[in-house]
Amino acid sequence: MSNHIHLICYTKEPFLLSDFVRDFKKFTSKSILEAIQSITSESRKEWMLRLFAYYAKYNKNNKTYQFWQQDCHPVELQSPKWINQKLAYIHLNPLRNGMVNKAEDYLYSSASSYVSQENFVEIELLELDNTIGFIDS
Repeated sequence: MSNHIHLICYTKEPFLLSDFVRDFKKFTSKSILEAIQSITSESRKEWMLRLFAYYAKYNKNNKTYQFWQQDCHPVELQSPKWINQKLAYIHLNPLRNGMVNKAEDYLYSSASSYVSQENFVEIELLELDNTIGFIDS
């Protein structure tokens, strides 16, 4: 989605899901901010940086910019029913927002992997016997 992300993910011991989320947010925010700053043709650059700086002022954990919202909404998925429900929610999100006509047409979704086994984003298809966490950020 253009303003948020949903992930179904897990970590293997001894790694913690909270550490993964922290590192993911840190790496992606730095990478995206660097890209915004370096692309001279980006017409929204000053507006975006001004917004990121504004929100950073109200969060002591940020020095200059705040890209991701500070919290996330993890949900432990313990049954195939919950996993299927959250996966369907994620896949249908771009469709509900009017971005595509078919869920598998959204470039950054795993939906196409479940339809044709081809995808722009490399994923691992879910095996429904694992406990998996749903991250909404």
